Amino acid sequence: MYAVIKTGGKQYKVASGEKLKIEQIPADIGSEIIIDQVLAIGAGDSLKFGEPLVVGASVTATVIAQGRHDKVKIFKMRRRKHYQKRQGHRQNFTEILINNILA
Repeated sequence: MYAVIKTGGKQYKVASGEKLKIEQIPADIGSEIIIDQVLAIGAGDSLKFGEPLVVGASVTATVIAQGRHDKVKIFKMRRRKHYQKRQGHRQNFTEILINNILA
């Protein structure tokens, strides 16, 4: 069984037992969270879509870690104009373990 969830402005296809890095959410490590924005649920050949959400469906997950991704380097340059700009960015994430999918 799998589900398509929406969190942090992104959509993820998840199944039980999967680890997933999502946008940072304020939760302690080891705590259990419930994601109730389920867009679709599938099991085998059957697929149930929501309009826009599946009514009564939710996904429970456990927070494994909070961290930051690798640095992304941004370099801007205008040739012959004596302009160079260097910048870096590290995005925060929350790593979760999907426990089960309730339909």
